[in-house]
Amino acid sequence: MRIAIAPDSYKGSLTARQVAEAMERGIKKADPEIETVLIPMADGGEGTVQSLVDAVGGKIVECVVNDPLMREISAFYGILNDGNTAIIELAQASGLPLLSENERNPLFTTTYGTGQLIKDALDRGCRTLIIGLGGSATNDAGCGMVQALGARMLDSEGNDIGFGGGALKKLQRIDLSGFDSRIYDSRIFGACDVTNPLCGENGASVVFGPQKGADFEAIAILDKNLDWFSEVIKSQLGKDIKDLSGAGAAGGLGGGVVAFLNGELKKGIDLVIEFTDLEEKIKGSDLVITGEGMIDFQTAFGKTPFGVAQVAKEQNIPVIAIAGSLGKDYESLYQKGFDGIFSIVSKPMTLEEAMGNAAYLIEMATENIVRSLLAWRIPEKE
Repeated sequence: MRIAIAPDSYKGSLTARQVAEAMERGIKKADPEIETVLIPMADGGEGTVQSLVDAVGGKIVECVVNDPLMREISAFYGILNDGNTAIIELAQASGLPLLSENERNPLFTTTYGTGQLIKDALDRGCRTLIIGLGGSATNDAGCGMVQALGARMLDSEGNDIGFGGGALKKLQRIDLSGFDSRIYDSRIFGACDVTNPLCGENGASVVFGPQKGADFEAIAILDKNLDWFSEVIKSQLGKDIKDLSGAGAAGGLGGGVVAFLNGELKKGIDLVIEFTDLEEKIKGSDLVITGEGMIDFQTAFGKTPFGVAQVAKEQNIPVIAIAGSLGKDYESLYQKGFDGIFSIVSKPMTLEEAMGNAAYLIEMATENIVRSLLAWRIPEKE
């Protein structure tokens, strides 16, 4: 029997690699002869760097960058074992968790630090870049990112407009004469799991602005500024990103990746599936086990377990998901590629207890599941 193990992380508790190892221990306790293959996964959000480095080999690179308020911080990204592919999480340099509640204001926050991560990866020879667009504290459409890469955003008097979503209204001219030309020799992907356009009622400012600290007045200003920004890009760069699906991701950085980096927006899970070579690695397996911290009806909207299940079903391989907890309408997933969905919680316990003992609980749940499956196989073996 061969089992492929392809989970996401249990956020705040275990990395995807640690989850996979716990599952493997449970399998081996049920039957040490079962062959296992571990494929740590992610969906482009938090944990993608570590998961891809763990899955295909590579290294973590640390560097000093500027946070959303231009303070120096230490951040990291990953370089895969080909030496050419960099995995960057925007949240490392421009993320909401880097700010306290009273510091959150997308009128002033910038993606400058994300641009610094990109530059560092280019300096190290990387020419394929995957940028995870989740968890931003910004609403500047990637303006800060390209400023860090040498572009100048100028007002009517030829002065730099400054940083943040509030500064975009002053933009009159984009000067790319000093822009890092290595970008044009690179393949760049934005890992994006939302379809929001740049502006309007479904745009970056209205939908995501409140969680970044924008009040009603600020949201109106930010949305108007993004609209103006898109007009400048259209007239000066010849790219229309205003209504582009996914352009509103990460405060408009999705649009910035397309406009300035000649990038392509793809679902995070699709990129991870491609770069981990998941389809090839699960071939010949009798079962695929996946999972993440929470599984509910939203899992079908591009989360890791759903992506894994779709790949497995193409090869007619049964799929079992093991989650920290099961949420609303998780049963709907039985119609979308899942054959079994289980929680690791074995008795009444607090969230803190479950997270603190997650590795053991995952191991035990996996062992129990596999023992049950083996019991069904006994007559077949005889």
